[in-house]
Amino acid sequence: EVQLVESGGGLVQPGGSLRLSCAASGFTFGHYEMSWVRQAPGKGLEWVSVITWNGEIAHYAESMKGRFTISRDNAKNTLYLQINSLNSEDSGVYYCARGVTGNFEVWGQGTLVTVSS
Repeated sequence: EVQLVESGGGLVQPGGSLRLSCAASGFTFGHYEMSWVRQAPGKGLEWVSVITWNGEIAHYAESMKGRFTISRDNAKNTLYLQINSLNSEDSGVYYCARGVTGNFEVWGQGTLVTVSS
């Protein structure tokens, strides 16, 4: 079964950091570009970042540049998203997805990030 399972979300104070993880199974993880997408409460999906199959190239939404870092460990079949200097606007559900914008083939169930004091 092809599966993506996110973890690492939680309640964090403004200014704090989190590292989200996405464990992949059921497919050859290292063959695919992977993305992070988020959804703030009451809002639509917002693309965050994408990384190439080998981890050499990453792209970010303009508003995410500088605070977000996507990475992957193909040996562990795991995708990561490091988020620093969290603020309330970063609250939401973070999803990992296999593929790129316009062609997300598989989605995880999401992990909830809540930024609040």
